[in-house]
Amino acid sequence: MSVDMSTVDEAKLNELLGKVVTDLGAVAAAPLVLLGERLGLFRALADGEDVIPGQLAERTGTTERNVREWLSAMAAGGFLTYEGDDRFRMSPEQSAVFADENSPAFALGGYQAFLSCGSAEERDRLERAFRDGHGVGWQEHHPDLFAGTARFFRPGYAAHLVDEWLPALTGVVEKLRTGGRAADVGCGLGHSTMMIGKAFPNALVTGFDSHRPSVDAARELAAESGVESRVSFEVAGAKDFTGGPYELITFFDCLHDMGDPVGALAHSREQLAEGGSIMLVEPMAGDRLEENLNPLGRTFYGASALICTPASQSQEVGRALGAQAGEERTRQVASEAGLTRFRRAAQTPFNIVYEVRA
Repeated sequence: MSVDMSTVDEAKLNELLGKVVTDLGAVAAAPLVLLGERLGLFRALADGEDVIPGQLAERTGTTERNVREWLSAMAAGGFLTYEGDDRFRMSPEQSAVFADENSPAFALGGYQAFLSCGSAEERDRLERAFRDGHGVGWQEHHPDLFAGTARFFRPGYAAHLVDEWLPALTGVVEKLRTGGRAADVGCGLGHSTMMIGKAFPNALVTGFDSHRPSVDAARELAAESGVESRVSFEVAGAKDFTGGPYELITFFDCLHDMGDPVGALAHSREQLAEGGSIMLVEPMAGDRLEENLNPLGRTFYGASALICTPASQSQEVGRALGAQAGEERTRQVASEAGLTRFRRAAQTPFNIVYEVRA
């Protein structure tokens, strides 16, 4: 079809084109950001000192001409600071986002996860999923998705889980301090599981995930961290994990990915100790689309369309809640699972934490 340009509002068109150009720049920047990490460019800039391209190339064993173009692209996007006279530097804020993996603002995991969906093979899988509704299983994705997702969520968990989220639950902290048991369902690489284990050395914490490569990686990380005596990992799905009764069962940013979230919570109810709590950590979202039409909602809807919804559709039931399910739909799932007490216990700009009890 051809657009009748006489019907087009030029100001609105230019506004839209401005957004498109901004997005094209972001798309181009994404692989450059990951190259910057892989080549050590961000780390070499993290001291905050000014450098010229040749100095950075010498520090990192790279070619000056390529590094100059990389620096210019990063400065144009505001990811680095250009000081004039061919000198670039990284501000403390930029370092927190791109160079410090322990910073609560560290964002490179998000780039890694999203770029894993960009190959021709991944696009073909997603095209088929959109056409037939059969989804794309988590295990079908590139391994960068598993590592990137873990790196993306870990900083937020590290900043909030032990000091804010667990204390917001009913009596959970005292139970863990005195030797309670916790199950972390859909644990992925196990960062959340290990955080609980490190914070509560008397507790017994088990992470469960249906993806064996992630469980194997989690076991290796636990051994490296020295917590394998009290933190363990098992291959099991959300509807068949065992070992209860548990004082705490957690789902970190994964319930909406499950094909049968009702079945998962119903099984958790059976594994829950009397007076125990289920903690659901879900992406921040309002109940109506209009509430989520913002940069954060855009990011989470993008993740949902590429990863979360197809993952759910590939499983039994295929409820496909999506990453922007919101409180009302999450509460409904808990109610269908026979859980009668549901409340928002805490929140951050990126997550909502629900406490669910029998």
